[in-house]
Amino acid sequence: MGNIVAIVGRPNVGKSTFFNRLIQRREAIIDSVSGVTRDRHYGKSDWNGKKFSLIDTGGYVKGSDDVFEAEIDKQVELAIDEADAIIFMVDVEDGVTSMDEEVANLLRKVNKPVLLAVNKVDNNKRLANAVEFYALGLGEYFPIASTNGSGTGDLLDALIEALPEIEEEEESELPRFAVVGRPNAGKSSFINALIGEDRYIVTDIAGTTRDSIDTRYNRFGFEFNLVDTAGIRRKSKVKENLEFYSVMRSVRAIENCDVCLVVLDATRGFDGQVQNIFWLAQRNHKGIVILVNKWDLVDKETNTMKEYEAMIRREIEPFTDVPIVFISVLTKQRVFKAIETAVKVFENRSKKIKTREFNDIMLPIIEKNPPPAYKGKYVKIKFCMQLPTPHPQFAFFCNLPQYVRDPYKRFLENKLRQEFDFEGVPISIFFRKK
Repeated sequence: MGNIVAIVGRPNVGKSTFFNRLIQRREAIIDSVSGVTRDRHYGKSDWNGKKFSLIDTGGYVKGSDDVFEAEIDKQVELAIDEADAIIFMVDVEDGVTSMDEEVANLLRKVNKPVLLAVNKVDNNKRLANAVEFYALGLGEYFPIASTNGSGTGDLLDALIEALPEIEEEEESELPRFAVVGRPNAGKSSFINALIGEDRYIVTDIAGTTRDSIDTRYNRFGFEFNLVDTAGIRRKSKVKENLEFYSVMRSVRAIENCDVCLVVLDATRGFDGQVQNIFWLAQRNHKGIVILVNKWDLVDKETNTMKEYEAMIRREIEPFTDVPIVFISVLTKQRVFKAIETAVKVFENRSKKIKTREFNDIMLPIIEKNPPPAYKGKYVKIKFCMQLPTPHPQFAFFCNLPQYVRDPYKRFLENKLRQEFDFEGVPISIFFRKK
């Protein structure tokens, strides 16, 4: 589990360019599955062998400067709450602005590492001009140019130096299930229904629950840790951007769990924010169970379970092998089934297939349906195995790995899912040269 680093600053100081620069190397690999990065504001990076997750908090601000005034406070608060270190970016062309000063005021009170990055320093004159940023009272600054990357090495060295050591927490053998979803979808009520005591006082204001809480659950022969991301701590002023913030708040819980229970409100559908949370879990290779809550409120005439389920599966293509359970936490309907399903998904995610058995089953399938020839070259797959990783990854060894196309990867994945039960678990398939 790596640290979380947040980038804050006014619009147009170059945060996104910097963000993209840091994650591009990895991003290309992470997202080769669907070829789309669905969420441009979260990514993973590493420097000198130390991995960290990066959040670009400025992702969602549209509109004028005055809208931004209120917005930047929220961004900085989000960063202060959620991150282990903060990179505050300013622009040497604009010099110190009143908004920079405001951000600096908030950041000076924080006892987390704050690194001041002065961007767009691409010549000596600008290097001299950067001195004025000492006035922000944040100590040393790092002159960088995020377009060509100069200076970013020093900044990253200092960042890695400043990141807190993560204590390897005692690896409990227990699986960790995270309950995630948008505010008011019924996450806390779901946990109450399970635990059977109102440990959370659930009210109807979005974001009434505080930080994520771990609960050890031991009933009906199941034992696991329940990680509740429980909405968002917030003052009433965060109305507009609950979307972005609740997704960002889920990052840590998702990175830290084995199975994500994605709770959605049946009356609101599988909307953009739920999808973002879903793809975040999928990109982190977590087991996933989708729980459709408040099913008792849906007008059954128009929406049968089958149609509703089909609608969700269309939205999550190509990774459709995910269990969907319709629940009502109010009437406790199928709440237990939800947990049973999560346990099953956890088992699927930790499943190891013997190499011999895997070859016996997959090679005949491949022989029957070999990869299509590409540029007149034939790909021959000779051997395959599951890799010893925490989540299911498979390597297929062949003569020309570079000629295997995505549709064939999907074909193999579908066959694999038919033969071995990997419901709810993202699978990675690699082609390697023998």
